[in-house]
Amino acid sequence: MTYTFGLDTFGDRNSDADGTPLSHAQTIRNVVEEGVFAERAGLDFFGIGEHHTDYFPMPAGDVALAAIAARTERIRLGSAVTVLSSDDPVRVFQRYATLDAISGGRAEVILGRGSSIESFPLFGYDLAGYEELFDEKATLFAELLKGGPVTWHGKTRAPLLNQDVVPHLESGPFPAWIGVGGNPQSVIRAARLGFSLALAIIGGPPARFAAYSELFRRALEKFGQPPRPVLVHSPGHVAATDERAKAEFDREIGPDGALYVGSPETVADKIAANLRALGASRFDLKYGLPGLTHDQLMTAIELYGQQVVPRVRELLG
Repeated sequence: MTYTFGLDTFGDRNSDADGTPLSHAQTIRNVVEEGVFAERAGLDFFGIGEHHTDYFPMPAGDVALAAIAARTERIRLGSAVTVLSSDDPVRVFQRYATLDAISGGRAEVILGRGSSIESFPLFGYDLAGYEELFDEKATLFAELLKGGPVTWHGKTRAPLLNQDVVPHLESGPFPAWIGVGGNPQSVIRAARLGFSLALAIIGGPPARFAAYSELFRRALEKFGQPPRPVLVHSPGHVAATDERAKAEFDREIGPDGALYVGSPETVADKIAANLRALGASRFDLKYGLPGLTHDQLMTAIELYGQQVVPRVRELLG
């Protein structure tokens, strides 16, 4: 199995050394620098998740990703989650197809129903349609990825009749995942529509998600789909020592918790163990949290890329 390793951020609002929150604008500029640095640290992927709050001021991650794309050459770039339910699938496709063009074919997208629901009232969507909105829009997005004129009709947006959607993709569809936080129906939907599976494990023992990996494999077979990868997305923080990391990020840090916090050795051991347990081939570390400094985040990225990932590859053989 070939393993890949990425970093995700929600644009957690930074602070300076004395704890004073930085502006939203400076936080966004810092995320761009962190994405550029992630490539130099040797990582495979850098993702930005959509949020619309004071603590996570990242409503347009694709714009920041385009800035990173212009300053990098190798690292893949995409959404850590795009809340498709409160967006338009055609516009999401167009934005990430544009990123794919700018980056020379390095774009990806993770689609989510919306565990954070602040986008629903912001854009005028009713939470009563939570399930229907995502199911219809994910179905349309799967059609858009196929390329060529699109014909589609549903209840959540205007129909499309033999519609040409631009820009056209140069090298076939970019990787697309459905993010799942614990809903088995979402696992089955990902398999039915031909998406890969992103397990968002943000609390509790990661091993409980092994059943979702197995359900995904069985569902792919049932729907006649080829094997597709499973991605693990979990929060964590890396510092020079366990003590320093725990002092900076002191939540769910034990062996059975969902957070990957500690020294490079501690974090690597936990990642390797859970990739094995979940039958997953990719791990994206959601780094950072509100209140950390830009320097602390840059150190975490460097340690993750230069020490954690090589050790995980060694452990997994």
